[in-house]
Amino acid sequence: MLDTSKFNINLTKDEIAILNGDKGPALQKVMESVVLYGEIFDAKKLIPIVGFQHTAMAVGASFLKPYYKLLDELIEANLHTKQPFTANPRAYDFKNIKYPLLEKLVTKLIYTQKPYEERLLKLGLKDKQSFSCTCYLDEVGNQPKIGDILAWSESSAVVYVNSVLGARTNRNSVVIDIFSAILGKTPYFGLLTDEGRKASWLIEVKTKKLPNPHILGSVIGEKVIENVPYIKGLDKLLAKENNLAIKAYLKDLGAASASSGAVGLYHVDKITPEAKEQGEKLLTKGYQTFVITDQILVKAKEDLPVLWKDIDAKPKVCIMGCPHFTLEQLYLWKDKIKTKLESSGNKSFKVQTILCAAPAVVEKFKQDKQAFNELITTGVRLSSICSLAYMSNPLTEKKPVITNSTKLRVYSTARFYPDDEILDVVI
Repeated sequence: MLDTSKFNINLTKDEIAILNGDKGPALQKVMESVVLYGEIFDAKKLIPIVGFQHTAMAVGASFLKPYYKLLDELIEANLHTKQPFTANPRAYDFKNIKYPLLEKLVTKLIYTQKPYEERLLKLGLKDKQSFSCTCYLDEVGNQPKIGDILAWSESSAVVYVNSVLGARTNRNSVVIDIFSAILGKTPYFGLLTDEGRKASWLIEVKTKKLPNPHILGSVIGEKVIENVPYIKGLDKLLAKENNLAIKAYLKDLGAASASSGAVGLYHVDKITPEAKEQGEKLLTKGYQTFVITDQILVKAKEDLPVLWKDIDAKPKVCIMGCPHFTLEQLYLWKDKIKTKLESSGNKSFKVQTILCAAPAVVEKFKQDKQAFNELITTGVRLSSICSLAYMSNPLTEKKPVITNSTKLRVYSTARFYPDDEILDVVI
């Protein structure tokens, strides 16, 4: 049992009983881990989780045996999450993506998906299709409400639900997310608190047109790192966009800021829930200001590194949808691809092009048979894979792969091109 007398965290009688082992050694270890985690961040108490959970760990692999052992101990103790949870995308997709033989063999050696998913289902995974980094989309069904308390991992999902939906979660680690879900409680600190959600940076966007969200998010993330920014100027630039387009834009902006920096929450003046309610009252005393101009964005794009061995190589794969595309983005890219091919006089791309979206989003898109056929007849592949896991194959990472996601660019050797250029490169 932990000696909590020296801790700042205040525990209830029931929580102390669990720490004493009254409900078994497995749950005792879970509670001990969560309490120690909270103590590191000077949490004052544990608070109940409201809503479904989400874990960033959805990739089964042979090197995760210690993690499997931990999960097996939880399952043997008949422990499971208080509410269902969703998980990040799967590591591979042999049905919809064309793998060279050697890459396929290496992928099979690295990843062991089935036994891991069996464990997740026993612990409380929502269902076999709940694998997406955009679990908060309507089609997937894990959409928190304003004020819901969560303990999520997966940086792009964390920043989205905090910022766009107004729920509350810290950027938790894998294991802590599952432990918190089993307890139904999480340490109260950071982005769960009113004070922790205040902005210490004012970001003024002064550009002639709406910036690419991936580049804008990267610039913001590199500037503020883990702090909370309050963004002004985007409301006017987004004025002509519909609500679904705005949410997709903010999804990609947040993912870029969370990967280039460590942003877990941002506020957008007159758009996001807390900014609409409180406005610039969200800014802390002594906040810093950073103005983003067209020139800054152009330089940021130019400065993105190219990690290919041969910088002039022709791309062999184009992968987009990191984070996963929304349904509306799939329709948008279907139209862009069709238009580009028609204008170029081609019927299909010579480069394997992969669009990634959640399983439920893909299924809904497939129900529109005309749109689905228009897309696949171009040779484009539609998948629910995790593009980061795809790029983790040591053979794949050596290939010239291109993407429209700065998140994938940060985490892999993929080369970034903005939306208005990437199809030209593929052609």
